Amino acid sequence: MGSPMYGDILARVAADVEAGGIFATILAGRENDSGRLALPLRLLGGLHRLVLDGRERALRPWYPSTGGRWDDAAAWPHIAQAAAQHAGQLRAALNQPPQTNEVGRSAALIGGLLILADEFGLPISLFEIGCSAGLNLRADRFCYRYPGGQWGPPDSPVVIDDAWLGELPPTPALQIVERHGYDIAPLDATSRDGELTLLSYVWPDQPARLDRLRGAINVARRVPAPLEQLDAADAVPGIGVAAGELIVLWHSIMWQYLSASEQDTVLAEIEALGAQARADAPFAHLTLEPHRRTPDAPVEFAVRVRVWPGGDDRVLGTCSPHGPPVTWE
Repeated sequence: MGSPMYGDILARVAADVEAGGIFATILAGRENDSGRLALPLRLLGGLHRLVLDGRERALRPWYPSTGGRWDDAAAWPHIAQAAAQHAGQLRAALNQPPQTNEVGRSAALIGGLLILADEFGLPISLFEIGCSAGLNLRADRFCYRYPGGQWGPPDSPVVIDDAWLGELPPTPALQIVERHGYDIAPLDATSRDGELTLLSYVWPDQPARLDRLRGAINVARRVPAPLEQLDAADAVPGIGVAAGELIVLWHSIMWQYLSASEQDTVLAEIEALGAQARADAPFAHLTLEPHRRTPDAPVEFAVRVRVWPGGDDRVLGTCSPHGPPVTWE
């Protein structure tokens, strides 16, 4: 997925585990963890955090995120040593769900929102579950470049190149009158601790993603979006439809972190919210999540929307797990 550095590290971690090394000790007891928990991202995010916050300065020469240059053979002995010195912190990091708040996914979400704005022509109240730090709630304040044009403020500190391909979304006037996020552990991106946590989950050899994240944090300092500490099942019942507004509930690459029973509960609540919708008070559920179009089809990361009244469900486009380019259909 575009990170040679993390590919190298994980191959060496796997060999270390098989040999009974320090990473076997750190990961002990997690052997049966579900893949949906993204254990490798938790481990490497914890290690990256040690580099970013200065506790492990010896690794900075090999981390591009701190001005270094990756060298697998030269870096590995230092990584193993750092893991031994900070084994307790890395074990604790395994309990922290990844808080990437990937800004590139806004290219998919905002395109879907523009399609909805064009269809309904109403002010939008925007809600997000699994919002992390809520950065993508400011998606309309980012600049999206695509072949032949761009959309969004040209002076935005967030520029997403190669954002859109295919049948481009319409570009109507977009009026977001409310932004509200929910997460089981929301982060304050404008604090130093929150910023470091978010940066730690971005892969260190992907500078475009790091730049987008830093820019989005600057936007968050100017554009308020209240966040509440609620899980998805508790958040959705608090959302209601409103006359003269389009209510949009969106989320991106968070569904996998819910258990099957939690997913069923949230879907039932979304159906109940949809049942409240009227022609003058519509509701849309907009998602970027892994999706199979048929049971035998490959998994793709699909921009999908369901709209009430009516419950019409359609795929709008596909993209990478980190967003651009989004190919619209």
